[in-house]
Amino acid sequence: MPEYKSPQSEPGNEQRFLLVILVMAAVIFGSQFLLRKFGPQPPANRARTNQTTQAPPEQSQAAPAQSTSAPAQASAVSRRGPKAPASVSTKQAASETETVIENDLYRITFTNRGAQAKSWVLKKYLDDRGKQLDLVNQNAAAKFGYPLSLWTYDDALRTKLSSALYVSSASGTLSTPAKLDFEYSDAGLTVKKTFEFDHTYVVRVITSVFQNDAPLWAFPAWPAGFGDQSTLAAYASGQFEYQVNADAEHIPAKKVSGGGTLRGTYNWVGASTSYFGAVFIPDNTDNLTVVTLHNPMDFVADPAKPNEAKPVDVLGVAAGHPGETSARMFVGPKALDVLDSTSVPSIVGTEKDLRKLVNFGWFSALARPLFAWPYIGLRWFYGYVHNWGWAIVIQTFFITVLLLPLRIYQMKSALKMQKVQPQMKAIQEKYKKYSMRDPRKQDMQKEIGELYKEHGVNPVSGCLPLLVQMPFFIAYYKMLSAAIELRQAHWLWISDLSASDFILPLIMAGSMFLVQKMTPQAGMDPAQQRMMTVMMPVMMGFFFFRLPAGLNLYYAESNLISIAQQFIMNRTKLGREIRDAAAKKAKKKNSS
Repeated sequence: MPEYKSPQSEPGNEQRFLLVILVMAAVIFGSQFLLRKFGPQPPANRARTNQTTQAPPEQSQAAPAQSTSAPAQASAVSRRGPKAPASVSTKQAASETETVIENDLYRITFTNRGAQAKSWVLKKYLDDRGKQLDLVNQNAAAKFGYPLSLWTYDDALRTKLSSALYVSSASGTLSTPAKLDFEYSDAGLTVKKTFEFDHTYVVRVITSVFQNDAPLWAFPAWPAGFGDQSTLAAYASGQFEYQVNADAEHIPAKKVSGGGTLRGTYNWVGASTSYFGAVFIPDNTDNLTVVTLHNPMDFVADPAKPNEAKPVDVLGVAAGHPGETSARMFVGPKALDVLDSTSVPSIVGTEKDLRKLVNFGWFSALARPLFAWPYIGLRWFYGYVHNWGWAIVIQTFFITVLLLPLRIYQMKSALKMQKVQPQMKAIQEKYKKYSMRDPRKQDMQKEIGELYKEHGVNPVSGCLPLLVQMPFFIAYYKMLSAAIELRQAHWLWISDLSASDFILPLIMAGSMFLVQKMTPQAGMDPAQQRMMTVMMPVMMGFFFFRLPAGLNLYYAESNLISIAQQFIMNRTKLGREIRDAAAKKAKKKNSS
């Protein structure tokens, strides 16, 4: 199968998208500047973005002191932690064994060496080679640790805990529901891990780590990224995430410190990429210790060019309580229906599920309904057509039709602008001899305002359809960037609606040219109008070339529908009146 490349999360792509928005805004409001020259004049008239993971959130308590000294860690005692009987006996396995846990969603392979997962295959998702996706990043895990290993501040103890041969309660293959125990003891160190599995993506994790009756700061971890990180873009999408009360934080890799400690009350905490996550949901949300894991690694994008390695960031997280930790752990896709059905400890005023693990950004109030709501959401249309591309086509049609009244309003305003042009020119000529700093220029603005009021003219009405459509545009971008359902989703010639495509941007730019060509631009000089008609489509086509195909499909179809709408409206009485007024103005300009 061809390699899937999803560029919407590649480094700098968010900045490029913001640049698109800024350029669109500049074009929109720049046109108003042109109107001032060639047409009527307007009347005078809880988030912590700078927080790093080295310091706890505002609700957090002071973080425990960190040390790399093994004796100091061995004596770290939580007075509230459970006690374990002192033991001088040794319990360890004679050889390495494997146990496989399987259900319809995943196949997890545990090794008793470190009592950790060496493979975590999601059966319903494919990697870029067309094989079932293993969420364990094998290259990173070999260096920084495998899932459900125990993380400690003491490097020597951490190595011992992850390399010891634990006694396993079972081997071979188990079907869910199932329970798996691992035990190890040596020289006063006693460790027990218990994992419970059901038919969902959630695994119960219970760990107990004591040294001579003293609870140790040793926490279960997902330490080394994810298996879908097979490109630089995928590594760049990694983030550390948590929810405190009603606030969810999504912190990119560059702001995450390795070994940083947070301590406080957390609904959930974890690490993720654009489409998959590993999240700890503690049974006891209070006084939870969270350690952010961030390690650099060289990544070779092309095996044929091993010398061209690029540095990437590998993120992970460890979370728990000293001594004994009890939590549920979600490991799987960031699909809304899955997250909505995964419960979390309820705190007053907060969601009771993992829905905030999907980051829709500032426009979440619009992006989530566009995807999930009945009768309007993309998922609802998909239930009928069973193809995400056609679902986008149908949803875009309804959105564009709903915006039709704005286009009619725009045309009516354009006609009014054309009608006041003679009076407007007369006022401008009257005050032409005065400089811009002359106070009498204010009288000109006052007369213009009265003229607008008399004829019901709104000078910014031409921008209204674009300004209203822009939130839908941004929300669609965020939705397509976050919705795993569109990952590797096919439509006609497109193999992945979340990745880029070179045909749709050309269609988008061409359709934008036609829309600009057909739409009357009241008050704008014809030469300026021709420049805008060509410049804006070319510029937008360039920017859209690296954006998701689904977004290009939405915007291109919106333009094509707008062309049909404009074609019909240009032949109505209102449309003919506008075109006649524009023709008279052009004829008068040419004759002069």
